[in-house]
Amino acid sequence: MKLSVIILNYNVRYFLELCLKSVEAAIAHIDAEIIVIDNNSPDDSCAMVKELFPFVKLIENKDNSGFSKGNNIGVAQAKGEYLCVLNPDTVVAEDTFTKLIKFTDGKNNLGIVGCQLIDGKGKFLPESKRHIPTPKVSLKKVLGITKDYYANAIKIEETGKVDILVGAFMWLKKEVYDVVGGFDEDYFMYGEDIDLSYKVLKAGYDNFYFGDTTVIHFKGESTLKDAQYAKRFYGAMQIFYKKHFKQNFVFNTIVWIGIKMAKLMRKSPVEDVIKLNASYLYSTDFDDALLKQLPKPTQIETVTQEDIKDGSMLVYDFNMLTSSAVIADMKQKSKQENIVFRFIPKNSKFIIGSDSAINRGEVLHF
Repeated sequence: MKLSVIILNYNVRYFLELCLKSVEAAIAHIDAEIIVIDNNSPDDSCAMVKELFPFVKLIENKDNSGFSKGNNIGVAQAKGEYLCVLNPDTVVAEDTFTKLIKFTDGKNNLGIVGCQLIDGKGKFLPESKRHIPTPKVSLKKVLGITKDYYANAIKIEETGKVDILVGAFMWLKKEVYDVVGGFDEDYFMYGEDIDLSYKVLKAGYDNFYFGDTTVIHFKGESTLKDAQYAKRFYGAMQIFYKKHFKQNFVFNTIVWIGIKMAKLMRKSPVEDVIKLNASYLYSTDFDDALLKQLPKPTQIETVTQEDIKDGSMLVYDFNMLTSSAVIADMKQKSKQENIVFRFIPKNSKFIIGSDSAINRGEVLHF
């Protein structure tokens, strides 16, 4: 088998459905499997997977054991040459996996490959490519100096070697995952991707950022920026420093001060609320129940267009549009301020989207 797609889910049933439908299209011509590990979600995620995706290998954990352990459980059952560790709040393009196979097949010393990630508003996520967050680099980031934190020398559309990749999308050979011991289960959530990337580097492999494919990552679903996030994130960085850097009193003091400064200087995120006064529905099949959910006036479009008014909601219907076309249009439209994006998954009766990393996304049924 060529590919195993590993998706760890917790309580994001509707985003998981959208994700799985995009993955299903992306593996259509690949010898691949999808493994979903559910960390005891209180919603009906598991029932949905069983009903709509009977071909998916579903692992139902009896508790929420965290990101690292959950993914390790899934990878233990994987049969693919390659792994794609994928968040459930993502949408992949139809050619994402085929492009990565072409790029990575036959490449010597291959470590982890990441790709271009955009958020639910179509904006590029700079954590797609990062340098090693040494205490010095991290401290500078706290002070607002990010040039040594993000790998900005590699342009967004380019491809090149990087140090650290993000856990929302990680592509690597299963044998490499096994050699370095997979995700470190000392981390419950956050920091695992930094740790795995760094372990792979230290084992002598080359990590890459691959800018020739783009994946949507609705950040507010799996990485909600609340007080609990801050506590876990800074705790994870302490684990990382203790594990990978030589310890002494001066070093430990600097790390401790840096983390305390980060907590004190951390600004509470402010949600940018957009007043919506129009809708653009890219669909050929709609009903009154759908139209009632959308801001008025509503304009029906069969193809995407350039002239979009400020304060508009763009609704993409995957019954008529490919993920590739939607992602390309989002990236183009994201240059314009004060618009939001929503999505109708194929053969579904709901609209979904997420505009913020500090709040859960929106699901509207029709």
